Amino acid sequence: MEKIKDPSIYRNPVILQSEDLTKYILETAVYPREPEPLKELRELNNNHPWGFIATSPDAAQLMTLLLKMLNPKKTIEVGVFTGYSLLLTALSIPHDGKITAIDIDRKAYDIGLPVIKKAGVEHKIDFIESAALPFLDKLLEDPANEGSFDFAFIDADKENYVNYHERLIKLIKIGGLLVYDNTLWGGRVCWPEEKVPAHTRSGRNAAIEFNKTITNDSRVEFSLTSVGDGLNICRRVA
Repeated sequence: MEKIKDPSIYRNPVILQSEDLTKYILETAVYPREPEPLKELRELNNNHPWGFIATSPDAAQLMTLLLKMLNPKKTIEVGVFTGYSLLLTALSIPHDGKITAIDIDRKAYDIGLPVIKKAGVEHKIDFIESAALPFLDKLLEDPANEGSFDFAFIDADKENYVNYHERLIKLIKIGGLLVYDNTLWGGRVCWPEEKVPAHTRSGRNAAIEFNKTITNDSRVEFSLTSVGDGLNICRRVA
């Protein structure tokens, strides 16, 4: 990421196609209820050149509701960045809950770590600096890990979403949730391909392929929502 001169070209349009409506939702329904640690980390992200890739606050609000309804003790996160979604998970799960958080970039996580420590939830987090696929494969080498996780959140390279899903579906218990971010890719999933900027086509095509995969996956019930940049929320049923 550090080699790209202008990261902002990778920012997706808002799903609602209306900056004013998005602002209204955030200012009316999201920011007033946002916990102070999340607000502090969001403001740190606003000053980061890649801050726009963090989980959107409205998506975070929905995830918080899901987590509190599920009350998971064991969760896994693929893609951490500075830790906004990781922090919201840590704030939402029980005191003795644990999160396995996987990311290839420890430096980004270290930006948010002081806020996580200040919030008193660092003890819930096991940060793994690694590419996700080999680590997930390593987890699956132990049969005891199959069906042992309650919740998964995935916000990483979209081109590997199908690969992540095939591994995570084995790790999540029946009745557990898998939540995938950026599955509408700024609304570009329905754009004619020739209108999609060349540098975003790979992610857009990966999102289309992933959504088709989930639609055809009988192991899950799911809802593809327009919250944030598109959350695909899956519940394992088989």
